Amino acid sequence: MWNFLISINKKLVYAIPVMILLGFVFGKIVSAETVIQMKVLIVPLTFLMVYPMMVTLNIKHLKDGIKNVKLQLLTQSINFLVVPFLAYGLGLWFFPDSHYMALGLLLAALLPTSGMTISWTGFAKGNMGAAINMTVIGLTLGSLLTPVYVMFLLGAKVDMDSILVVKQIVYIVFIPMLLGYFTRAYFIKKYGQKEFKKTWAPRFPSLSTIGVLGIVFVAIALKADKLSQDPMVLWMILKPLLIIYFINYALGTIIGKLFFERGDAIALVYGTVMRNLSIALAIAINAFGEKGADAALVIAVSYIIQVQSAAWYVKLTNTFFGALEKKTI
Repeated sequence: MWNFLISINKKLVYAIPVMILLGFVFGKIVSAETVIQMKVLIVPLTFLMVYPMMVTLNIKHLKDGIKNVKLQLLTQSINFLVVPFLAYGLGLWFFPDSHYMALGLLLAALLPTSGMTISWTGFAKGNMGAAINMTVIGLTLGSLLTPVYVMFLLGAKVDMDSILVVKQIVYIVFIPMLLGYFTRAYFIKKYGQKEFKKTWAPRFPSLSTIGVLGIVFVAIALKADKLSQDPMVLWMILKPLLIIYFINYALGTIIGKLFFERGDAIALVYGTVMRNLSIALAIAINAFGEKGADAALVIAVSYIIQVQSAAWYVKLTNTFFGALEKKTI
């Protein structure tokens, strides 16, 4: 079973589009009441999505993150001073009459880094330690700043209960983070650091993938009627997303090439481009009610671009930053 789940985790490029298709079909063939009742799955799926990721996250790296101050400052500056305002502007431009779709763009932009940041940095032979630091710091800052940014930028256009948003972030970020920390400590104490990394650490992300796919399925099922009535809405969503990801990759690549060595540059790119779409999706559905389904649709489509573009960029890293130097004995 574990091998099967791990294989799905490695093939998200295919798994997510399949779940989008299945969610659409399911949403069309079942009754509207059944689709609405599926909302009860959101909380357990959210927990299943976030908690395993937290088990593999070493919070102790948060303190170590200040060691490479220049790298971390530039990374988080892009994450919180550039990308959110880019997403906000594109949201107003492409969705002037659909504020909740604009909200979806903003939520995705406000929650940087995920387990994918670490994974893709590793695939590209980048600085894994820096990527872990970026993940912990970016996730913490994003969780704290999201209610502030949403209220400041879109508070007048969307119905937002600030207290509810904060509660959702506590439920789906900080409580799983705390439980994940103790779970990690228990496994390391029982099996040792080496056995944990070898046997258990690869398994937890596969559990998280089940939650991701489940949430995507529910999000698409909830909007199946709208998609069937206006299929061009997918193209309208793809356009601003493609612009955001293209600018993000270009900016990260240029800054990385100008200021950092190969390993740090790759970490910076993935530390700014990879968004924590799982948490953004959960907040959209849990904290904004029925209208949040529009935001969730935008975030669900973002998965396709994010996973596919990350895979392509791995193949381009040697072109942009040069081949990894082989160590001589």
